[in-house]
Amino acid sequence: MDALNKKTIEDIDVKGKRVLARCDFNVPLKDGVITNDKRIVAALPTIKYLMENGAKVILCSHLGRPKGEYKPEFSLAPVAAKLSEYLGVEVKLAEDENVVGENAKKMAAELEEGEVMLLENVRYRAEETKNEENFSKELASLADVFVNDAFGTAHRAHCSTTGVAAYLPAVCGYLIQKEIEFMGGALANPKRPLVAILGGAKVSDKIGVISNLIDKCDTIIIGGGMAYTFMKYLGHSIGDSLLEADWIEKAGEMMADAEAKGVNFLIPIDNKVGREYDENTEAMVVNSDEIPEGWMGLDIGPASQDLFVDAIKGAGTVIWNGPMGVSEWKNFEGGTVAVANAVAESGAISIIGGGDSVAAVTKLGFADKMSHISTGGGASLEFLEGKELPGIAALQDKD
Repeated sequence: MDALNKKTIEDIDVKGKRVLARCDFNVPLKDGVITNDKRIVAALPTIKYLMENGAKVILCSHLGRPKGEYKPEFSLAPVAAKLSEYLGVEVKLAEDENVVGENAKKMAAELEEGEVMLLENVRYRAEETKNEENFSKELASLADVFVNDAFGTAHRAHCSTTGVAAYLPAVCGYLIQKEIEFMGGALANPKRPLVAILGGAKVSDKIGVISNLIDKCDTIIIGGGMAYTFMKYLGHSIGDSLLEADWIEKAGEMMADAEAKGVNFLIPIDNKVGREYDENTEAMVVNSDEIPEGWMGLDIGPASQDLFVDAIKGAGTVIWNGPMGVSEWKNFEGGTVAVANAVAESGAISIIGGGDSVAAVTKLGFADKMSHISTGGGASLEFLEGKELPGIAALQDKD
């Protein structure tokens, strides 16, 4: 898949055309109020471009998991209100329980150039997640062009992400374009050295990513709970640290593969360990081969921080997915803070992918120092694994 060669909204003429734009408005709600509107803000450049270029804009998205039936608490009404506020025009919600109903059809037919409407939650329809043809056709019947700008769901083959692309000319919006340019560019033609930092709890979640990156990286840094499976392979005593016993051999194979390909493969040399999995547990720093029985690794130690920071300093491109320890706890955030700081100061092109590392750099105040923070957790992981994302594959290629 050459994701870098996909048509964008700037490659087609949208004037006077009804444009169905799939956005990611899956925002957190509390008592019907949006508690974080980042995803709405992220969609605005694409929506504004379409409005300014005379498109008749029909927006659609999912919200939560209504499981294929109409449930008022999953309505996109709060999103329509927030969009109206940001865009300075009324964004009408087509209040159809079946999404493409009489209201939606009438509203779409009457849209003027530059006007914007929003369909109800596409997951009110059971067909959506099964990618069934009838609902894809209904969505397509409202429009002349399809724009996908929802990277967060690009790894799902649903009616509103891929199905509709079979019936309309399909291009990407600015958000997906940015994801493709940063992540695709970093994998296809990185500024070197390329350093990948992989953390998080489980090796099994990141096997595909590590395997794919060994062929592309100069240095791979492993932290977080998954590092203990690698230590166990080396024969270290890891106490009560997190271990995926089924993956010990695979961890060893990956280390051998990295060595054979001349990739610098770094795992922690010391750890901050605690007696129990608790924020206020008794803690101490020990070498990686000396974790006592009854203790568990909860963060990388200071020597590991120095080792990792040194490796990051000279990087041309950094891809980071997953924290170095239990970064949501003040007592065990040191490793993640040190790495975030090093990435921010490295001057490298920095790409942060996946939910936990995004949350960590945002909470620690480093977000504005990163070149690109991915909007899709699962999608960014699959992209880094080298998998084809259906929502991007379905878009038209540039000539």
